[in-house]
Amino acid sequence: MANIIEIKNLTRRYGSLTALKDLTLDVAQGAVVGFIGPNGAGKTTTMRILTTLLKPTSGVAYVAGHSVIREPKAVRRVIGYMPDFFGVYEDMKVWEYLDFFAACYDIPHAARVGMIDDLLTLVDLNHKKDDFVENLSSGMKQRLCLARTLAHDPQVLILDEPASGLDPRARIEMRELLRELKNMGKTIFFSSHILSEVADICTSIAILEAGHLIAYGDMQQMKQQLRPHRLFELRILGELEPAQARLLQTPHVTSILTAPEVDIPPNAIRFDFAGSDEQLSELLAGMIGSGVRVIHLGEEQGDLEDVFLKVTQGLVQ
Repeated sequence: MANIIEIKNLTRRYGSLTALKDLTLDVAQGAVVGFIGPNGAGKTTTMRILTTLLKPTSGVAYVAGHSVIREPKAVRRVIGYMPDFFGVYEDMKVWEYLDFFAACYDIPHAARVGMIDDLLTLVDLNHKKDDFVENLSSGMKQRLCLARTLAHDPQVLILDEPASGLDPRARIEMRELLRELKNMGKTIFFSSHILSEVADICTSIAILEAGHLIAYGDMQQMKQQLRPHRLFELRILGELEPAQARLLQTPHVTSILTAPEVDIPPNAIRFDFAGSDEQLSELLAGMIGSGVRVIHLGEEQGDLEDVFLKVTQGLVQ
């Protein structure tokens, strides 16, 4: 699949501060990329360059084949940008707000009426069509801003913290909306501090720290690279010592942990296993055959927070 965003050796300096250093990143058409990192990592700087609001010190970036430096107008026609902080014209009605931005994109008046209804339906605000923007909740304003970015039907959505400041219900609604846009074939490049929600909807993640890209790829592949062994949790009835002794005799078990070393139940053992499924089956059969009363054996799936903590060092600029 062709790349719709191409970033090569992108660098941005503010005086003596290097906010972004030699960033190289490709995003395939239709992908949903979660862009994560601590405050000051360079995420917003990257997004402002991609949206032609900021010129890089060096390097190049292309969106849908258009240079963000030489062809800014062409880039703006194919992107929808939602900044982390945005203003709304509160004395406008909801439909007027969308009509105003659609007119800015030269969409004919005859086409705007149906388009506004479609956008309001998509973001579930059609019942607020004639309300003033100032009367909307924060979550509704966030969805209205996203509808605004969709007015010209862009190929690429660049969203800077789209769920920032929202309550749990509003975050769920925003996540479902992004999932719907993903199903519509939009390419979505968004930043977030809510790591579990990034992992829930993205096809890949990019981790930025102190202006450097330190990890990029498919979530599952990254977890496998960071933890080459599989992690299992074994729960038993009775004393742990026989099970621990049995595990320590198994060549494919590389380490074992119990409470309080890790946050697991007192009747559980967590262990790294480097063998195959057949060898795992033999391990379990041997446990039961030796009298260990096993009540649960399950593989633990690491999450995005595990990946983030393993690859970052807590650096700030």
